[in-house]
Amino acid sequence: MARSSEVIRQWRLLREIEVSRGVTIRDMAELAGVTTRTIRRDLDALQEAGFALYDEMYDGQKRWKLRSRPFKGLEHTSFTLGELSALYFSRTLMECLTGTPFQDDLRQAFAKLEQALGPRMQAFLDRLPAAIDAKPVPTPSGGILEQRRTIGQLLDAVLHQQRLVIRYHSFSSGREKTYRIDPYRLVYAQGGLYLFAYVSAYKKMRTFAIDRIKHLTVLAEKFQVVEDIGETTFPHSIGIHDGEPEQVKIQFSAQTAPYIQERVWHSSQTIEPQGDGSIILMLDVCIDATLRSWILGFGPVAKVLWPAHLATSVAEALSTAHNRYKSNGGERTRRHNR
Repeated sequence: MARSSEVIRQWRLLREIEVSRGVTIRDMAELAGVTTRTIRRDLDALQEAGFALYDEMYDGQKRWKLRSRPFKGLEHTSFTLGELSALYFSRTLMECLTGTPFQDDLRQAFAKLEQALGPRMQAFLDRLPAAIDAKPVPTPSGGILEQRRTIGQLLDAVLHQQRLVIRYHSFSSGREKTYRIDPYRLVYAQGGLYLFAYVSAYKKMRTFAIDRIKHLTVLAEKFQVVEDIGETTFPHSIGIHDGEPEQVKIQFSAQTAPYIQERVWHSSQTIEPQGDGSIILMLDVCIDATLRSWILGFGPVAKVLWPAHLATSVAEALSTAHNRYKSNGGERTRRHNR
């Protein structure tokens, strides 16, 4: 996480220099909450990375700036038609960022790309919607502007390492709870945005769905990172949960086997073909609600072989569903007879 914090700090400095008329090293140190020596190292790192940073004297102070056209190298790089077309089509694939602080930047970037393509080329590409598409992201149930404001506040708090107090609707308890949290990372997964945050009261990391945050307050106090969440989010889940992994074995019928084999459901998966055409899918994942729902979605063509407690819970869920359908069927029969 230390390396990640360093990169985030340098990105913030870069954006601050870009939007200002020039900023001093002391100003940047105060903004980032680090020493001027650290800022000098950051500036050296950014220059080594190729960013066109320079300093000049203004009002007796040395101020750092970014050249107005920092990526001159792109002027000498000719994008192929395929590359430009791929970028143009990627608008659809980047719909997940709708409602985030990056939305306006994306809109402006694609507007410039459209200018480079020209109206005739755009018209041609727009005639090929079947070539590549993505299922649109559902509109948030709450107010879009309110959610965008929340996301902006969260992103700012993550970048500035500022502590938050949030009021959050918990599905497990069915009521709203107040949490004092240290926000570590925003994650987009399965059509929604989630916040990884450290809850000091529990001394552990928790995951919060952004659309269930009812209110948040940004505190003046800063926090120090106390837990390394790594580079990979939800590494042991096929969904958006955390937990210790267990070996899971699921047998799929011969009819469903080709569908299971053609996809990677989790990075840990291995598949054992059986003599009758069925397969056994083995995963090292945490036992969570997403895994159970995924298995239940296959109905009679999937059977949990291991672990026993997962097999029992899936069987009980199927039995409960079966009994509910029987009950509904009997009620409909009585109403019909009346």
